[in-house]
Amino acid sequence: MVTKLLLAIPSLTFGGMERVMSELANNFSLYDNVEVHLLLYGKKKNIFYSLDNRVIIHYHNIQTRHSILYLFKLIIYIRNLIKYLKPDALLSFGEMYNSFILLASIGISLPVYVSDRSQPGKSFGFLYDFLKKISYRRAAGIIAQTKIAATQLRKDVKNANCIVIGNPIKIQIGQNDICQRENIILSVGRLIPSKNFNQLIDIYSHINFQDWRLIIVGGNDEPDTYNELQKLIKDYSMEGKIQLVGVQKDVNSFYRRSKIFAFTSSSEGFPNVLGEAMAHKLPVVAYDCIAGPADLINEKNGFLIPLNDKEKFKESLLYLMNNDSEREKMGDEAFLTIKQEFTTELISKKYFNFIRSGHE
Repeated sequence: MVTKLLLAIPSLTFGGMERVMSELANNFSLYDNVEVHLLLYGKKKNIFYSLDNRVIIHYHNIQTRHSILYLFKLIIYIRNLIKYLKPDALLSFGEMYNSFILLASIGISLPVYVSDRSQPGKSFGFLYDFLKKISYRRAAGIIAQTKIAATQLRKDVKNANCIVIGNPIKIQIGQNDICQRENIILSVGRLIPSKNFNQLIDIYSHINFQDWRLIIVGGNDEPDTYNELQKLIKDYSMEGKIQLVGVQKDVNSFYRRSKIFAFTSSSEGFPNVLGEAMAHKLPVVAYDCIAGPADLINEKNGFLIPLNDKEKFKESLLYLMNNDSEREKMGDEAFLTIKQEFTTELISKKYFNFIRSGHE
């Protein structure tokens, strides 16, 4: 018997949510007796991520510019597609779009699963929050990215069938695929206030290690933030010790060269960069922010620091900088955590088993 899955997402343009969906679709298509259909119901038709040729893609061809008419026709298209395909289950991605799919499928006998990828408790406005609270109740199941997010969702939407599945992390480093490690503390993320790079710069400025550098990789989403951080570096006279290198196509080369990963974010959905650093055998020092780090870090692979405790953060960095053997040991444990819990194959299997449970 063939299991037919319909995956729904607005587009597969560049983005974290889109990357995860493409990887799930590709892995599902490799399973025996599984037929994978992918619905891209947004206006952008270009696909950034590679898809297996066994994944069957569905687009709409709605031409109207009238927003209300467009939504009406889109709902009709989605309902007709579901009735035509008769999938065993539907998986929807995106906290801003799940409610639309759930509402569009009302009255159709089909288990709909939603993956909510938002920061726990985050509000997108009264109307969105209301629609989410109402629509999520009829979901066959909800996938949250972290334990805190799952607890919040169960409370907010009154749906007990909510489980935790993190994001898949690609392991792109082999036993002999490590560049010569340099005395680099690395951080990766967008240059936005919630990443707290100003705190990281302040922390590092109080560490007197002449042969170490702090490198921050990340795009300049807000021009003022970049300028403020550069001014802060100059004020601390740390121009030669702290570098803002901007967006990098080959972030993996920075992971491979570094010895420690620092993460000062105060809010996350799921910290992909933290997982990527761990997959490159980097021990981590991270703030215990609203969601994410606590699901990845334990006492063996890194340090989880109370939010905004800069002194303890500094002490943990110094410990790793001063202890080569412990640093390498924790890096190996970090790699093991990802390998045992967050590979693409493992995460795909967790999704598939959860979705399949609704129609067996």
